[in-house]
Amino acid sequence: MNGYQITFFTQQDRVIGNLPAGQWLVEEARRLGLRGATLSGAVEGLGHDGIIHAINLFDLSDQPVQVTLVVTEAEAQMFFEHLTQQRVKLFYVKVAAEFGTLGAGD
Repeated sequence: MNGYQITFFTQQDRVIGNLPAGQWLVEEARRLGLRGATLSGAVEGLGHDGIIHAINLFDLSDQPVQVTLVVTEAEAQMFFEHLTQQRVKLFYVKVAAEFGTLGAGD
């Protein structure tokens, strides 16, 4: 199939509603019936503000996180429309992708 890989970049202490932004994105993807989303934490990142954000032993709130989805064109459009309606402001990268599943079985 053809579609997009979309990756959102944020940090652990960023909240949407009452959830951390990364977790909120995963929950919204699930709620909207998207086939999957992956939440990943990073050790360190340089933010758009020019500040280094990093995880440390005493404070996890500054940890950079990213959420990656692989979706069809229609799913991407639906998800972005939903985010716009929710007035969400997040940096993202959207790249054309070919995707599928290999192997037999469930």
